[in-house]
Amino acid sequence: MTSPAPSPASVLDLAPVLPVVVLDDAADAVPLARALVAGGLPAIEVTLRTPAALDGIRAITEQVPEAVVGAGTVITPEQVGRCVAAGARFLVSPGWTESLLAAMREAGVPFLPGVSTTSEVVALLERGVREMKFFPAEAAGGTAYLRSLAGPLPDARFCPTGGIAEASAPEYLALPNVGCVGGSWMVPADAVAAGDWARIEELARGAAGLRDAGGTCR
Repeated sequence: MTSPAPSPASVLDLAPVLPVVVLDDAADAVPLARALVAGGLPAIEVTLRTPAALDGIRAITEQVPEAVVGAGTVITPEQVGRCVAAGARFLVSPGWTESLLAAMREAGVPFLPGVSTTSEVVALLERGVREMKFFPAEAAGGTAYLRSLAGPLPDARFCPTGGIAEASAPEYLALPNVGCVGGSWMVPADAVAAGDWARIEELARGAAGLRDAGGTCR
C-alpha cells in the first residue's frame, strides 16, 4: 500500500478551496475523494456530522494517498484523538475552547480553530495560532469584516467557511488575509447520492481554477 500524504505545513496553501464533505455513506468516501483530487482539490474536510465520517476518513487515508484528508466540526478533545487515529491529517473546528485548543495542539497535525469575532482572533494570536477558520463567514460579516481585520491584525490568516458559493469565493480569495475558502458547492448532495463522480470532478476543477480569479490566494 502506498503511504498516505503527510500532514501539510499549512492547510491554507494546498488549494484555493477546501471542500467541506458530509458523508452519509462511508462507501462514497473513496470515489468522492478521487474525484476531488482529480479535479485539483487535494485537501478534503470530512465533517463529523454523520456516523460515517470516521470510517470515511479512514478509507480515504488508506486508499487515496494523494489526498490530504482532515476532520471538520471537531468540537471536543475526545473527537481529536479519534480523528487522528482514523488518519485525519488536519483538524477544523467551528469554534474553540482552551481544552479543545490544547488537544488540537497535542495532536501533532495542523488545525484551524474557528473564530467569528476580533477578540477570538486576538486570543488565538496571543497563543501563537495564526491560521484560523472564519465561521460562519457570510453571517459573521463576510469579506467586509475580514478586510477590516487585515490592517490591525496582519498576522492572522483565514479559511472563511459558511455560506460561500462559487460566485462569491473569488472576492474572499482576493483578500490578503485569506489563504483559501471552505465550501460545499463542488460536492452537491444529489451528485454524491447518484454517484456522479464525473460531475464532482468537473465542479472541483472549476473551484481549483478560482486561484487565478482570486488573484492573491497563496
